[in-house]
Amino acid sequence: MEDIDAIAVLQDPVRRRLYEYVVAQGREVGRNEAAEAAGVARTLAAHHLDKLTEAGLLESGSRRLTGRSGPGAGRPAKVYTRARAEWSVSLPARDYRTAAELLAEAAEQAGLDAGLCAAARRRGEALRGSAPPCGGLEEAMEVLAARGYEPHLEGVGSAGGEAADAAAGEAGEAAPVVRMRNCPFHAVAERFPPLVCGMNLALLEGLLGADGPVRARMDARPGECCVVVEDSKNNDD
Repeated sequence: MEDIDAIAVLQDPVRRRLYEYVVAQGREVGRNEAAEAAGVARTLAAHHLDKLTEAGLLESGSRRLTGRSGPGAGRPAKVYTRARAEWSVSLPARDYRTAAELLAEAAEQAGLDAGLCAAARRRGEALRGSAPPCGGLEEAMEVLAARGYEPHLEGVGSAGGEAADAAAGEAGEAAPVVRMRNCPFHAVAERFPPLVCGMNLALLEGLLGADGPVRARMDARPGECCVVVEDSKNNDD
């Protein structure tokens, strides 16, 4: 299927709501859950989810949603996750990915990591403009979402600051951090991870504000962006 045909599948508003819900969960989603979230009947949700799978936008599998196994555990249910394929359309045709990979290769070979990070930090500051540094994790998530990072909060409590920090400390658990399910530079980062991940970190430092109440740091995890954002008080070492 051509990229433009796959993207055109999302023109249907119900189909798009289902796709966006599955993507936002970052895990396998069953038909019942997706139908409830989209406010449609299960049969209609199943039809659209399968169409999204046929288009290559979702991947499907099956498992028992009860978590049990053996006799009496019930039949496996169909579940869906975002497909690993990447889709894009440019009219007229453009090939920015090749240009980015060539520039990254040249920068890596020339040892220009520091210069690239400095430029990325300046770009982040320019994108932030005259706005002050992000005031907290909730604000940071709004900024990151606008840039396509698909942020989600992980950890105890909420983005509410001191109460969450105190609860985390008493429970011996990690404080909340913002992780990102999408890296806008994924294709190039796969080929040049140290260079591009360092650039990404510097960009977010400039965008969020390095001297504010939140800070970005490197914490790579498979399938997600290499950077996380946390309360600056949680990383005073």
